[in-house]
Amino acid sequence: MNVENSKSQMRKGMLEYCILLLLRQQPAYANEIISRLKEADMIVVEGTLYPLLTRLKNDGLLRYEWQESTQGPPRKYYALTHDGQAALEQLDIAWQELARTVGYLSEK
Repeated sequence: MNVENSKSQMRKGMLEYCILLLLRQQPAYANEIISRLKEADMIVVEGTLYPLLTRLKNDGLLRYEWQESTQGPPRKYYALTHDGQAALEQLDIAWQELARTVGYLSEK
């Protein structure tokens, strides 16, 4: 068994959920999202993040607006839409179910 590959697949599966969790707290721009994920030991690169943000926006889960920056060009800030909030609530339930299952199995 390739444990590193399994860990990588688990992280990929959780990335969308983690991004929505971050944006529930407050809108953020891409580099800020990357930094906050790294703080939580979820390593992600721009080449992975931007297509995911675009897909979430196209799916109606995120919106964005441009905001001026004091440090360079304007930044695209992403935020949850109403549909994004509803999807996140469903993912919260799914995560709780998975955590219960894993917890149950790890005690056996």
